[in-house]
This record gives sequence, structure tokens and C-alpha cells, in this order.
Amino acid sequence: MKILGLESSAKAASAALTEDGKLLARTYQNIGLTHSRTLLPMAEAMLRSCGLSMDDVGAVAVAAGPGSFTGLRIGVSAAKGLAWARALPCAAVSTLEAMAQNLAHLEGCVIVCAMDARRSQVYNALFLAEGGQLARLCPDRAAALSQVCEDLQGETRPKIVVGDGALLCYNALMDAGIACRLAPEALRMQDAVGVCLCAEAAAKADRLISADALQPVYLRLSQAERERLRRQQESKAE
Repeated sequence: MKILGLESSAKAASAALTEDGKLLARTYQNIGLTHSRTLLPMAEAMLRSCGLSMDDVGAVAVAAGPGSFTGLRIGVSAAKGLAWARALPCAAVSTLEAMAQNLAHLEGCVIVCAMDARRSQVYNALFLAEGGQLARLCPDRAAALSQVCEDLQGETRPKIVVGDGALLCYNALMDAGIACRLAPEALRMQDAVGVCLCAEAAAKADRLISADALQPVYLRLSQAERERLRRQQESKAE
């Protein structure tokens, strides 16, 4: 089954097509254009260059979160639109697990996934690379950098940091005396290939869902929602 994967959780946007673990095509863009302008045209051009169309796709996968609220909404909406028209199954993939796929070959390494969540926080998850697969060590979370450092303080296995918040997390870990290394630039950022690989695992485990059930996973409230709650609390206190 061919799986079309979409990634728009951060600054870069990408699309990929896989079949039974084999990468058939990939397109990536990191030049600052809005994902609403680029994501669908990228995916459609990629399929067209392969001599394929959505009629050849068996499932649609998307990085559902965590990440940029706007980016996630664009990606999930695009995946819904592509899947709904053809009643295709979908996979809502963890952005963090997808980015860790780039480093699943590093046997025995702890993969520290980090996306910049602002306010001295990162969206974070930890995985152990074993036999080319990923073993999850903690759930996806929005965590203070100090918390990530605390959790890794006694970790003796090699550690490598990946994601658009990798440098931020790497500096915090090194300042805390925790030895680690940065993933190479070409393998560091979020990529739709990892989304497809996670979706293939979900398909094998019969965990695909309908387009209707596809929803973004934010992990924390948006700035607007935080402000609304603050105003409500201030109003109650008056």
C-alpha cells in the first residue's frame, strides 16, 4: 500500500510517498513560505512527477502534533481533504516519533526529540533505538528544559538530540553537564518520510483511523486560550 505523508508542524514543510517501507518520493521546502500555499501543491507535484495520482494512494498520514498550532491545522486539514474525497484511511502521527525515525538506525542511542515551544519549554519525547526500531521512553509532552535535563541526568547511554529545538536542548543539556550530541543537520529536522514510516507501522497494527477522526494534538493551550482563561480568572476574582 502506498502511503502519502504530510509534515507541516514547524517552519519546514514536506511530503513523502512510501510503499512497504520503501521511499518512493520526497519533497521538502524550508524557505519561509506559508504552508497553506505550499503543502498541497508540493504533494500534488510529487505524485505527478511519479506518474501517480491520489487514486494510487492507499492511506494518508500527517504529523498531527505537537507543533505550531497553525502548521498542525494546515496539515490536518490538508490530510482530511485528500482522504475524505476517496474515503481513504488516515494515520495521525506523533511529530516527535516521526522525527526520531531519522535516527532509528543508531543502535543503543537515546534519541532526545525537541521542538521549540517557546517560554523556555520544548515539546519533547525520548526514544531508544533498538534493532532499527524505536522504543518509547516517555510520552509526548510540553516540558521545561530543566525537566528534560533532570530526566536525563542519570542516563548513561549515548544521547543524540533531534528536531527544530535541538540546538536549544543541546545547549541546556551540555550546560547541565549531560554529554550528548546533535543530530547531523540533514537528519535533524521534521520530515514527512518519518511520518510515512510511522503510518506503515500503524497500518500493520490496524491503527489507521477515518478522516473524520483526524484531529491535531496540541499538548498545551494556545496563547489566545491562555489569555481567555486569564481574563476569566481575573473576572471571577473581582
